[in-house]
Amino acid sequence: MAPTAYVQPLVQSTSVFKADLFKGKVLFCTGGGSGICKGMTESMMRHGAHATIVGRNLERLQQSAKELFEKTGQQCLPAQADVRNPASLKEAVAKTIEKFGRIDFVICGAAGNFLAPISGISENAFKTVMEIDTIGSYNTVKATIDHVRAAKGAYILVSATLHYSGTPYQVHVSAAKAGVDALSAVLAVEEGPHGVRSNVISPGPIAGTEGMDRLSPKGSDGKSGLGIPAGRLGHVEDVGNATVFLFSNAASFITGQVLPVDGGSEHLRTQFLPYPQAVLDPSSVAHLIKGKL
Repeated sequence: MAPTAYVQPLVQSTSVFKADLFKGKVLFCTGGGSGICKGMTESMMRHGAHATIVGRNLERLQQSAKELFEKTGQQCLPAQADVRNPASLKEAVAKTIEKFGRIDFVICGAAGNFLAPISGISENAFKTVMEIDTIGSYNTVKATIDHVRAAKGAYILVSATLHYSGTPYQVHVSAAKAGVDALSAVLAVEEGPHGVRSNVISPGPIAGTEGMDRLSPKGSDGKSGLGIPAGRLGHVEDVGNATVFLFSNAASFITGQVLPVDGGSEHLRTQFLPYPQAVLDPSSVAHLIKGKL
């Protein structure tokens, strides 16, 4: 019988870290109304933090805040804002200070993505992704930095692994996330003397997320762990575990770093659309491409 590959278990953060690790602390998270960032927020709240989740859809934010409170028992403030609009972010920060009195941790997680070749993506679409991901992260830092300095807190910027090598149909997000990585590195250097840390988490293939569903070719099950050294797709909780660690004092000597949470998949990554067919004849793979995020 052929040997079977070992599958790394999913470990709950509460089995490793104290339940009250972040008691009295406050998290501010853009993009926290859904997906990976909602999961990151839940992990922090599960260890005692209160949170503000920020996004454009107030109804979804309110529902998510209710769910997060019910799951963790910690307070969660829904704050409607567009990361492309500095004034709306400042208002969300003001509401957070009014309710909680402080901001210790910030997750810059608002993002947008879709599949398109360079020849098929408009200038406006490219600009929009840059504005949400890169400029939005910058605006979030600017709106929160005074409070994070006062708390001697930390940032996590959410990136991706797509720009580690050339990824067809992902020029917009690759450029945007490269900018996010660079922003965090400079933030770590400039703000380190003020007591602030900044790191990047780059999720790989995370099952059950809208991003995984939309960016996987049509017809794929989105559930296979083949080609991933860890033996499985990632879970949102895997990203949450990394979040808890990086915001904890156990990571006090870690700043300016990029942490891929991808089960080692980047070392074996293959193109998710047939190459070179996808770039020579984009129309031939149109049936594989799902809608925009």
